[in-house]
Amino acid sequence: MDLDQLTTAKFSNPVVTADGSARAHVAFTGLDTLWFNTGTLCNLACRNCYIESSPRNDALVYLTRAEVRAFLDEAAGLAHPPAEIGFTGGEPFMNPDMIGMMADALEAGFRVLILTNAMKPMQHVKPALATLNAEHPGKLSLRVSLDGYRQRDHEDLRGPRSWAPTLDGLTWLVAEGFDISVAGRTIWGEDEATTRAGFAALYAELGLALDAAHPTRLVLFPEMDEAHDVPEITEQCWTILDKSPASVMCANSRMVVKARGRAVPHVVSCTLLPYADDFDMGTTLAEASKPVALNHRFCAQFCVLGGASCSAA
Repeated sequence: MDLDQLTTAKFSNPVVTADGSARAHVAFTGLDTLWFNTGTLCNLACRNCYIESSPRNDALVYLTRAEVRAFLDEAAGLAHPPAEIGFTGGEPFMNPDMIGMMADALEAGFRVLILTNAMKPMQHVKPALATLNAEHPGKLSLRVSLDGYRQRDHEDLRGPRSWAPTLDGLTWLVAEGFDISVAGRTIWGEDEATTRAGFAALYAELGLALDAAHPTRLVLFPEMDEAHDVPEITEQCWTILDKSPASVMCANSRMVVKARGRAVPHVVSCTLLPYADDFDMGTTLAEASKPVALNHRFCAQFCVLGGASCSAA
């Protein structure tokens, strides 16, 4: 196949971009965050969910406690063990092994971050969650998805009657002394200062001691849309953008998933690309310790140009 054939479409070749430029790659610098996708089932079916989570989508099936423990054991034995274990979904608290998986990660000495909508699946396990937080002070963090500071915005994406339960869960977490951050969206056509001021006003109204100004306490995520035309990232972009490849999520993160129909879990490059075969990196963390070609729209939209990361730091 000649170069013209290789470069007829964007994001079609891991080596070169559509114009024949050298595609950017990200070297693996060591595992700082190990993510587990606990399964794509969710109590909500949010508009524009990049992973298409819903009450019916089990494209990624539930990980079991034993499967997670095996990866935790491998992670603990690495020359550079991760500082943080992240759990995402779907809604992680729908997985029946969620509390056990958290307990194993905390007892192994890792910090734990859970991404949740704080609704009924989480609220059903309040006592166990509070116990873990008390037993491992300073080690457990939850990031609550609150897409906007106005009810109409949040429910526009997450559906009717999703606002009040999320605020109930968030209020309980703060009152119980959990380490909490909030994840919002930048879809609303306003500048960052306006968005942060809106969240600050909401927190004040609810009596929540949360910091809307801090970038990791209120994380504002850029939108991802596979149909949206975005520029490809070339090797020259690092210099043009004055950005280091080491700052991109796949430099120091990996995610474990279990696709429906597969016998064992596998490791993908990051939290954004659980379905893309080109980003399947094997069945062990050792196999996954290799460079990643930025050969997907989300690499550009979210990480390089969007400047976002799912990890806590």
